[in-house]
Amino acid sequence: MAASSPPTPPGASFWQSLGWLPDADQLEQLVALQQQLRDWNSRLNLTRLVEGDDYWISQVFDSLWPLADLLAAQQGETAPLELIDVGTGGGFPGLALAIALPRAQLTLIDSVGRKVEAVRAMAAAVGLAERVRLRCERVERSGQERDCRGRHDWATARAVASAPVVAEYLIPLLRPGGRALLYRGQWSPTDQEELERALVPLRASIERVTPLQLPGGRGLRHALVLRPDGPCPKAYPRAVGVPAKQPLGAWPLGA
Repeated sequence: MAASSPPTPPGASFWQSLGWLPDADQLEQLVALQQQLRDWNSRLNLTRLVEGDDYWISQVFDSLWPLADLLAAQQGETAPLELIDVGTGGGFPGLALAIALPRAQLTLIDSVGRKVEAVRAMAAAVGLAERVRLRCERVERSGQERDCRGRHDWATARAVASAPVVAEYLIPLLRPGGRALLYRGQWSPTDQEELERALVPLRASIERVTPLQLPGGRGLRHALVLRPDGPCPKAYPRAVGVPAKQPLGAWPLGA
């Protein structure tokens, strides 16, 4: 089998459409991350989104576009942001965000030990070891741990579960004024209603829903930003497995 060609980064129009331009070091890290993903994917089958536009659009662009405003404004930040990525899988969006936000501290959570070790190795290989930590556990446990609950400016999740379930995972992780970011594909009025019901017991609400057609015909995406309206009750997240089996959004209001 012929060796894979070296990763080639996209041109200026790609970054202009994203609204953020990486510096030389960040671009080098993104290229190195693709090579790391190639290497590890051959051993663990982390993701099919490794080559060409699969990587640059469906991984990098899709990870970063919902936070383009944050990326553009980060020079004015007075304190490093704390972000947490739930169900990080092969490391996205977490590793892409770590590269794009060079002062941020990131925690990446996944319950599959082999994936966690692969992502840990990839983070170290591209120079992120000091700012990225990995937790191998179910997020229901993370959300009740003192060193994780209520400590993050942003909590993210992509392709993890339904929106009501993800909301229960993410909201307890936020500090006052924090935000949760849910990456979704299609989004319907029914989805919106279910999520709104789920957010009532979590004491949170939908701040905005932003649609975007990904470049290269990669499909419609929606970014949902949630905000806490008060302290999340200590009962949430519920025990391991319960949020997925009994989603809050499936309950009638007042139940």
